[in-house]
Amino acid sequence: MLKTNSVYFFDSVEFEDIIQHYLDNGKHSLAKKAVKLGLEQHPTSVMLMLFNVDLLIIADKFNDALALIQELALIEPTNDVIFLQKGIIFSKKGAHFKAIESFNKALEFSPEPEEVWSLLGMEYLYLDDFENARFNFEKCLEVDFDDYSALYNLIYCFDMDNDAEGAIKYLNSYIDQNPYCEVAWHQLGRQYFTLKKYKKALTSFDYSVLIDEFFIGGYLEKAKTLEKLERYQEAIENYLYTIELDDPTAFSYIRIGECYSQLNEPVTAIKYYKKAVHEDPLLDKGWILLTNAYYNEKDYQKALFYIGKAIQIDENNALYWRKYADINLQLDFFEEAVRAFHRCIHLNDVAIEIYIGLADVLVFLGDFNDALSVLVKAKKTYRQFAEIEYRLCGLFYVLDNKEFSFIHFKNGLAIDVEYHTVLKELFPTVFEDANIQKIIANFKKATE
Repeated sequence: MLKTNSVYFFDSVEFEDIIQHYLDNGKHSLAKKAVKLGLEQHPTSVMLMLFNVDLLIIADKFNDALALIQELALIEPTNDVIFLQKGIIFSKKGAHFKAIESFNKALEFSPEPEEVWSLLGMEYLYLDDFENARFNFEKCLEVDFDDYSALYNLIYCFDMDNDAEGAIKYLNSYIDQNPYCEVAWHQLGRQYFTLKKYKKALTSFDYSVLIDEFFIGGYLEKAKTLEKLERYQEAIENYLYTIELDDPTAFSYIRIGECYSQLNEPVTAIKYYKKAVHEDPLLDKGWILLTNAYYNEKDYQKALFYIGKAIQIDENNALYWRKYADINLQLDFFEEAVRAFHRCIHLNDVAIEIYIGLADVLVFLGDFNDALSVLVKAKKTYRQFAEIEYRLCGLFYVLDNKEFSFIHFKNGLAIDVEYHTVLKELFPTVFEDANIQKIIANFKKATE
């Protein structure tokens, strides 16, 4: 008809089949043409008008769709599809209470209430009303045990209420009636895992993979649980099995590497970390694990290379810059360490060890004024810290302000007398000063 401009008569049911076929295949423009032709031949067909509503919703023309639905409701006030469509429109407009009202109306007339319960459950989820959402998903499962979408949503409600015990109770009752459901056993294991009941979790995951030997999610969760039980070799076997069942993932390779690390096999751990970054080069966690592995092996050059990779991916991660500073210190690259510490502070990582680390490197480089500025800034946040006071003592002394130096030394003694030996490590000449020794002697005498 479209190609020849000829007009043929089709029954309305045939138009419905044609339109449904186009909608199922995502050919909306052809579906729209079929609706137009269908309504020209059957202008009073409610079903064809409902298909028109579908197309208006797909085009985000919610007001036009709603206006058409209101007309249809006057024609067929007991048609459940009309109220379903009306609810869907309200939902897409964000009017969830009105959507619930429409779905409840549809429930009065629907021959398949489970579809309506599912929609009601989703509306309550949008409203964070997990109790009512759970109630509707439970109704779905009473009709169809194999409605896994409803089961997942139901357990999600328990998760959002932090009610693992409630989820376990429900899942056990579900399993009593449907014992060969691998999804239910998997979800039960997840709840036990949340409660740190790892042996029960492992049993549940075992059942899930016994029921379905190709259930990748079951093997993954089983492997994670075996890690918690420190059964690392078995965990590795399960992670490897997931790779056999499906395409390898960076996550699995990283977990295998972590297991080998726990087994004190760093060379094999590194091998799997490298597989992880090969699989996903933008996964910064893989690069940082390689960094730590080489750092622990004291191969600081390689550690520096890999921390550089991690920073390229996430240059605003202060923890990476901390590690970068540490590695550069190990390699005696002090200027780079200074840059890294400054970057940490710029990223609001203002822990006292950052300030102290930066000040100590600047002292080593002879940049006493810069070191002093850093510590003065640190003191605004960390007012009573011996680590700062003793360093200020040394810096003011070398900058020829002995009055301030002695004041800060006394402050340090008042906070932590034992820590005063840090002055000997960082500023041995200052420590040997007669006045400093006299202050120490007087302080000890006063506190005896």
